[in-house]
Amino acid sequence: MKVSLKSTTALMLVVGLLGSPAFADMEAAKKFLDDEIAGVSVLPRAEQEAEMQFFVDAAKPFEGMEIKVVSETIATHEYESQVLAPAFSAITGIKVTHDLIGEGDVVEKLQTQMQSGENIYDAYVNDSDLIGTHWRYQQVRNLTDWMSGEGQDVTLPTLDLDDFIGLSFTTGPDAKLYQLPDQQFANLYWFRYDWFNDDKNKADFKEKYGYDLGVPVNWSAYEDIAEFFTDRDLSHMGVDGEVFGNMDYGKKDPSLGWRYTDAWMSMAGMGDVGEPNGFPVDEWGIRVNDNNQPTGSCVARGGATNSPAAVYAVAKAIEWLQKFSPPAAAGMTFSEAGPIPAQGNIAQQMFWYTAFTAATVEPDLPVMNEDGTPKWRMAPSPHGVYWKEGQKIGYQDAGSWTLMESTPVDRAKAAWLYAQFVTSKTVDLKKADVGLTFIRESTINSDHFTERAPRLGGLIEFYRSPARVAWSPTGTNVPDYPKLAQLWWQNIGDAMSGAKTPQEALDALCADQEKVLIRLERAGIQGDIGPKMNEEQDPSYWLSQPGAPYPKLDNEKPQGETIAYDELIKSWN
Repeated sequence: MKVSLKSTTALMLVVGLLGSPAFADMEAAKKFLDDEIAGVSVLPRAEQEAEMQFFVDAAKPFEGMEIKVVSETIATHEYESQVLAPAFSAITGIKVTHDLIGEGDVVEKLQTQMQSGENIYDAYVNDSDLIGTHWRYQQVRNLTDWMSGEGQDVTLPTLDLDDFIGLSFTTGPDAKLYQLPDQQFANLYWFRYDWFNDDKNKADFKEKYGYDLGVPVNWSAYEDIAEFFTDRDLSHMGVDGEVFGNMDYGKKDPSLGWRYTDAWMSMAGMGDVGEPNGFPVDEWGIRVNDNNQPTGSCVARGGATNSPAAVYAVAKAIEWLQKFSPPAAAGMTFSEAGPIPAQGNIAQQMFWYTAFTAATVEPDLPVMNEDGTPKWRMAPSPHGVYWKEGQKIGYQDAGSWTLMESTPVDRAKAAWLYAQFVTSKTVDLKKADVGLTFIRESTINSDHFTERAPRLGGLIEFYRSPARVAWSPTGTNVPDYPKLAQLWWQNIGDAMSGAKTPQEALDALCADQEKVLIRLERAGIQGDIGPKMNEEQDPSYWLSQPGAPYPKLDNEKPQGETIAYDELIKSWN
């Protein structure tokens, strides 16, 4: 999603700072604190200045250096690239070029640097989905050793790692931190709070389905609600035109893979219990042994990628896309589908990224009230019939700073200073104010966001709730994210188009994943933490064992269950 910056103050700041000399400058830091931060920080001014003084002093050996970093294009990174990078350059004398490219392009550049050893970028903001790749290949600096060793003199004393909410996502099984979170957003349930609270809608739903209209707890309720609102006449609420009960996307495109690797299967209940990811079977359906070595993806090797729960997950997505979504949705990509709910004719969406929040609270949208509060809310996603207590229930993106081993030490140090600047307590509250992608507990719990909460549709309530821990990125079961991720959209795209049944597509997907795992095992390049494949057995063996993969249930549509949104919020508090 691309959201352009509209802050005149920010742009004036950039223009003012670009003329600063190429040396560390505390006066530039004070100007930045005055004009841009302007008190929107969890730190008092004296402590803000102390952090800035650290950057001024630590940067002196690197004055005049030019470095390049890269991230995907979302509002948070636009703010970093257009406002924070020029400010950092003026304050430290280190000239930062912060490139913005597509998410897939970031992975491709990082993969090229891994394979060639050529230093393409001095730091990457890449998803923590690559944690299994980074831990196994050991081609990125582990930050635990870096901060106590080579990078100690450029590590911010007040960085406060305990304040970051996503460190479990970026820590390997060796207890080493490999990436520093820069922005996070979850995929949650989104719904029209005003439609759900309408007396006529509530009465009609109760009469038809026998239970209350509310936030769906399970997929059965989601399906009932989708059916109820599709083609419903809402003229009594002043709503014109067609109404749909579901929004999704289905084009055979790399973004279709994100739809599934970003935890659709976990929502269905495909994997095992565990936080932040299922163990031994994760939400990709990949099984690992006690040594965290991948042992299979297909049910015949103890995996779950083609299990009954996975087939159920894909079949339901296709059914809902066809029955309850705008006809154009089947041909849309992630970025094309994202803005559609804000247009005003969608009742609910199970798979909605909170990164779209900033663009969905624009004052003139049909989903906004005149007083600046939204007509919609977000809540935990409902779970599928195979889901069990203790399983993850959704995905949380954690774009994280990553330093490659192939980057020269001095350039890595300069880039590390920039990474800490844009994630520092001085800066983080203002950055979160722009992009709404939270990484720090202190930011989430600030008075500033207590005041903003009523205008953000439940985002703050979710991030302050105990439910937050059940949303997590891809874990360490995935040994080579770039090689495996591309298999998903290609195979599931065949099911979405009707070229294959969900079972056929998932059989092909798990077989393709196992080909990669077998190649990695034979190559031995990941050592004793690389794949060690199980022998194939009759699937009935694994389906009869405890945990994932689970056997097919006789009834995949139990009674729908809902909860009133306001009661849900009270339970969090």
